[in-house]
Amino acid sequence: MNILKKYRGLFLLMGISGLWWACTPQQPAGGDHYSGQLFEYSHNFETHWSSPENMHAEKGGGGKENMGAKGRAFFPLGPGESVVLLDTDGPGIVNRMWITVRDRSPEMLRSLRLEMFWDHADNPAVSVPFGDFFGVGLGRTAVFKNALFANPEGRSFNCFIPMPFKTGAKIVVTNDSDQPLSHIFFDVNFQKIKKWEDQYLYFHARWNRDTATTVGKDFELLPSVTGKGRFLGVNVGVNDNPAYGDMWWGEGEVKIYLDGDDQHPTLVGTGTEDYIGTGWGQDQFFNDYAGCLIADDKNRQWSFYRFHLPDPVFFDKDCKVTLQQMGGNPRANVQKLIDNGVALLPVTIDDGGSLIHLMKEGGNIPLTDPSLPDGWTNFYRSDDVSATAYFYLDQPSGNTREPAPLALRTWNLKSGQ
Repeated sequence: MNILKKYRGLFLLMGISGLWWACTPQQPAGGDHYSGQLFEYSHNFETHWSSPENMHAEKGGGGKENMGAKGRAFFPLGPGESVVLLDTDGPGIVNRMWITVRDRSPEMLRSLRLEMFWDHADNPAVSVPFGDFFGVGLGRTAVFKNALFANPEGRSFNCFIPMPFKTGAKIVVTNDSDQPLSHIFFDVNFQKIKKWEDQYLYFHARWNRDTATTVGKDFELLPSVTGKGRFLGVNVGVNDNPAYGDMWWGEGEVKIYLDGDDQHPTLVGTGTEDYIGTGWGQDQFFNDYAGCLIADDKNRQWSFYRFHLPDPVFFDKDCKVTLQQMGGNPRANVQKLIDNGVALLPVTIDDGGSLIHLMKEGGNIPLTDPSLPDGWTNFYRSDDVSATAYFYLDQPSGNTREPAPLALRTWNLKSGQ
């Protein structure tokens, strides 16, 4: 018998197991988070769900309304109102969240605010627009599935990021709009564990937006955070500035500053589309670790993500992640923009095999210099950029910022029509 046929079942099982391991945010070894074989029993954790049918996730406490029939599957959420999705004491780990809402317009997805509090902290570790948190940049829904999030048919929001807590967890959604939300359905699946391990980290997320980035200044995907932790990744939304026409906007490189990096970072990519694993432009696609969910040439909008699961990014002291605001086009077209007074700063020209540097200490070389070739010209530009960064820290509420104002979240939204 051919050895490949003889052991093909084993090879298949090993492949599936390896894929599961690669796609799952791993917990530190030795903890109480269950990571054994599917057929193994464990005494170390206790499973609970928080939902409208069992708000306190109590043992034997679910489905009590309406004589055990479907009694309270959802809540309405009026303007300014909040609903607590989870409020429990620890230790434990949130494993999965599923939510769907009746109004999935860009305005509502940006107006809903999702907050998470660990260990009874006064300040949230997460305070971000609802839609953006679930991987839907620019407030626009999309059908996708990756290693951390899923929206199977564009009507629901799933998160699979493990979120440990030592003494308690609270998850809240607030309607910051002036419009009522008639329905919010949810369940938060978590496990109580018997012992907290010192190497466990607390999940955090931060949202940031600049509606008109400064020419020559990198946009902060993750503003500087301090402590010991892990950068999980980011989803980014871009509203292309119409002043540049249909010129390519994504030449900017992602930079990750780690543990005292000052002027220069430790980790640097080669371009925006390169960062998410594609090249020579950016169209719609998605996979486990990277993708572009919106590539809308008509509305000049792009939304994309990258998760550092197979290539973990740890830090001991601090971390900052930035994205250069840079585009590109042939030299003559870029010069026309300059002649028309459009704000930009030429950086390099590709002569077909090397990059000619235009930025010099004594003064930049103008594109009108007759010695320059007529090649692809990269230039700093200004666009409307937003980002949700995901990371772990060794503290439950450090590096917290005030929630972004509603006006900033909802300005210049587009439905994609």
